[in-house]
Amino acid sequence: MIYAIGNDHGGIDLYDSVKEKLEDLGHEVIHVGTNSKDSVDYSDFAQKACQKVLDGQADFAILICGTGLGMSISANKIDGIRAACVSEAFSARMSRAHNNANCLCIGARVIGNETAKMIVEEFVKTEFEGGRHQRRVDKITEIEKR
Repeated sequence: MIYAIGNDHGGIDLYDSVKEKLEDLGHEVIHVGTNSKDSVDYSDFAQKACQKVLDGQADFAILICGTGLGMSISANKIDGIRAACVSEAFSARMSRAHNNANCLCIGARVIGNETAKMIVEEFVKTEFEGGRHQRRVDKITEIEKR
């Protein structure tokens, strides 16, 4: 799988750990985030990473900012993106299993490197369960179309 990672200045310290974990799990990474701690706008990087998913250049996006919230709000404005902002592994698993999330948002000022790695691993290894959950995801898609 290919993961597009977008990060702003607040997420730069967590980027290396997330990238390393993805590569350890055998995945490819496309980095579309900043490499600097100079202030930038998280919404720009959310859009860049999510566009990679929509264009088929990446299978999933992972967005990292200070809290994960700004990235999540931005990503969820993009039709076709289902972004989940999580700070522990169980929610990461459920975001994939029940919500078919295609974008994971995490906060570098909220969680540490080891927690981030656990979250990423759960997100990556979990498949969408479909079934009754598909009906619910379809309803989310209908909301997007309005």
